[in-house]
Amino acid sequence: MNKVEVKRLWKGFWQVADPRSWIASTIPMFVGAALAYGTRGRFSLPWFLLSLVGIYLIETGKNASNEYVDYKTGVDRNIAPENRTPFSGGKKTIVQGKLSLTEVLYIAIITFLLACGIGLIIVLFREPNILWVGLLGVLISIFYSVPPFKFAYTGLGEFAVGFTFGPLVTLGMYMVMALEFDYRVMIVGLPIGFLIANVLWINQYPDYEADKQGNKRNWVVRLGKEKGIKVYIVLFVLAYISLILVSAIYRNPFWLLGWISIPLAVKSVKIAQREFNNIPKLVQANATTLLIYQLTGLAMMIASLLNG
Repeated sequence: MNKVEVKRLWKGFWQVADPRSWIASTIPMFVGAALAYGTRGRFSLPWFLLSLVGIYLIETGKNASNEYVDYKTGVDRNIAPENRTPFSGGKKTIVQGKLSLTEVLYIAIITFLLACGIGLIIVLFREPNILWVGLLGVLISIFYSVPPFKFAYTGLGEFAVGFTFGPLVTLGMYMVMALEFDYRVMIVGLPIGFLIANVLWINQYPDYEADKQGNKRNWVVRLGKEKGIKVYIVLFVLAYISLILVSAIYRNPFWLLGWISIPLAVKSVKIAQREFNNIPKLVQANATTLLIYQLTGLAMMIASLLNG
């Protein structure tokens, strides 16, 4: 393999890995670690960094397997040029000729295997009870796009993303740091889960026609664009209400710092209600929803550290 090929593969790998998308898992991991320190005074930098690498490998595997399936079903190929945005059409590595179908498949297999190897190290040398959390996370990530379950195609994709990047990852990182299970941590993951599900929800709008044509039956396709905005609003409401629940359980008003993003949520909803059929203008709502996720997550990290 010559240098040109190596360079192409390397660039293609990072495009399908898409480190910018890792913010989805970074937020719950940091909240989980901060909560372990805030409530138990426990934190281990080496195990934290190893866990980060493991989760990022799972994300890369999920991206690659989703890229493979979406190309095969025609979803990524059927997106109209005017609807292509930074939030649409997967990672575009196959469509743009950066990687072949086989190369993307190999990336998915290798990154999932490496992630499982890291998970095994954590189970054997740090926290044995993390096994079921890690196993569940890997299985959901694999079957997000891959048969027989294909969660993203059967109306379970939004739930899978919300549950995984909300309660599951938050609990997993907490357990690795604190060396214990605490059911309350899963409740802490609820606002994160609702918000990341909303990021996915609004990001499905640019792909609506292509998803429909490729029989990717997510809930935006099932409900239609206009009705889908109502769910978009409900997910925001559930996220902010669940912060009240977390605050009550921990008897800590600092959890309500997450409400700092409410004005942005109102702004994003107004844009979505007005522009759900105008994808170039709807991009403002896509970007704002991601910003809300980040800002609320940062507030929750601060609340976690102040929880003691």
